[in-house]
Amino acid sequence: MGSLRRGVINLRRFLASSNATTPLPRPFTSLPPDPLSIHIDLSDEESKRRLFNRLIYRSKQRGFLELDLVLGKWVEDNIRSLDETRLRALVHVLDLENPDLWKWLSGQEKPPESVSTNPVFAAMHERVMKNLDNHSAPETRATPGQPWVRGWDDIKKGRDGPIAGNQ
Repeated sequence: MGSLRRGVINLRRFLASSNATTPLPRPFTSLPPDPLSIHIDLSDEESKRRLFNRLIYRSKQRGFLELDLVLGKWVEDNIRSLDETRLRALVHVLDLENPDLWKWLSGQEKPPESVSTNPVFAAMHERVMKNLDNHSAPETRATPGQPWVRGWDDIKKGRDGPIAGNQ
């Protein structure tokens, strides 16, 4: 009870001390920020370095191993050659949801028009498909529109068999 009281007192102090022009933190939103509204400062080497490091980190630390490897390598290899327009396109790609982005990059599903016309996405998609063509047999890949990973016991049928996957 004491900690609740202290929290309320601190909240009152904060609200009383802040002036009307100080914005309160925005609540979480499901809409990604508009890539055109992102400030990209390429005026000096320090701001470029910070921007590049931030984008490399975002591309390597998504929490989806396949995308961490694919995006991280592509961004590391190409970020220094991107102009401001393509950096905005990269931010747009990095704002996409992981499962959708992976399905689109790997050719499991057709991406929406806004994504497929993105020059950075197109370059990443081309590289992923080239690697797949060079390093995997066509029979090991899913047909478009079908799940990529199948369960290890999919062929097991019967009363105790899974309905789908490796349940």
